[in-house]
Amino acid sequence: MNEKNVYYRETLKFWKDLKEDQKALLNQSILKKHFSRGEAMRTSSKNCSGLFLIESGQIRAYIVSENGKEITLYRLFDRDVCIFSASCIMKNISFDIFLETEKDTVAYLIPTPIFDKLSKESIAVQVFANELMASRFSEVMWVMEQVLFMTLDKRLAIFLLEQSNIEEKDIIEITHEKIANHLGSAREVVTRMLKYFQNEGMVSLNRGEIKLLDRNKLERITSY
Repeated sequence: MNEKNVYYRETLKFWKDLKEDQKALLNQSILKKHFSRGEAMRTSSKNCSGLFLIESGQIRAYIVSENGKEITLYRLFDRDVCIFSASCIMKNISFDIFLETEKDTVAYLIPTPIFDKLSKESIAVQVFANELMASRFSEVMWVMEQVLFMTLDKRLAIFLLEQSNIEEKDIIEITHEKIANHLGSAREVVTRMLKYFQNEGMVSLNRGEIKLLDRNKLERITSY
């Protein structure tokens, strides 16, 4: 088995259930894509490229309100699969989810017509897509629960701890504007809350970065 087939087998649960001609079709059609940090992978429902398999990198999926406010729904990492980039072949998906890379990203793309064909031919592909959709909507519901029922200080503490874990260090290189976009808040509100955290000795603020000083205090906020 070649290297690509090993990757497909490990990433796509339906690979083992495909017929040999279907596997051959995938091998012939799949494209390897490279994206730079900050590049848009999906800008609207009209930009329906297909199913992305993330080999390496980091992607942010977000929505935008009518007044231009953003909120992050979930992130994608190595070996994740991006289902909403193929949402045009799914029924009842009538809202736009935007995708941008947070790190340089390498991904394999299964073009929309190919994924659509496999979905119609294979129950295993349909089950895979449905399970992936359910998983992503579960993540979206967690975000909605945070927005509706959690105070901003708790949401901000959760974000800082998660971001620190993602980057595997206590210094987070991020602007207040970017944090506001992740949380669906205003930059001024985020800045005020960060200054409060700083006054309480939980973080220190420098231009373009935040250093976590007291993770225990932040974790206590998340448990309120």
